[in-house]
Amino acid sequence: MAYWLFKSEPSTWSWDQQVEAGEGGTFWNGVRNHLAKKQMQAMQVGERGFFYHSNEGKAVVGIVEVIKPYYPDHTDESGRFGMVDLRAVAPMPRPVGLDAIKAEAALKDMALVTNSRLSVQPVTEAEWARICAMGGYEG
Repeated sequence: MAYWLFKSEPSTWSWDQQVEAGEGGTFWNGVRNHLAKKQMQAMQVGERGFFYHSNEGKAVVGIVEVIKPYYPDHTDESGRFGMVDLRAVAPMPRPVGLDAIKAEAALKDMALVTNSRLSVQPVTEAEWARICAMGGYEG
């Protein structure tokens, strides 16, 4: 199983809004980066990801699950980009801040540290396990 990280500014789309979307989830649209697009094209239903508040908060605040694979993004007038659907799984018991992630030697190569601007990122199994442990998530 692959793992992912989805970044969103809370003023645009927050963890609380993701939770309010319920079991039916919602689409993750607006991605306009070709590398992020490739990441989303690789996603499979059932894979998990971190929900990361960027700019405001800068922390992993929840766990999401892919519930629909890549399909065209209705907000993209060019027709070149797509989206996946996500549902909230659980909040991170203790949000894991970017400072804490950067302080962990085991996470020094994580995409969030090395390519922080990318809105959708892969997460290795070891990175997933470490951040879950840091945040007290046992799911």
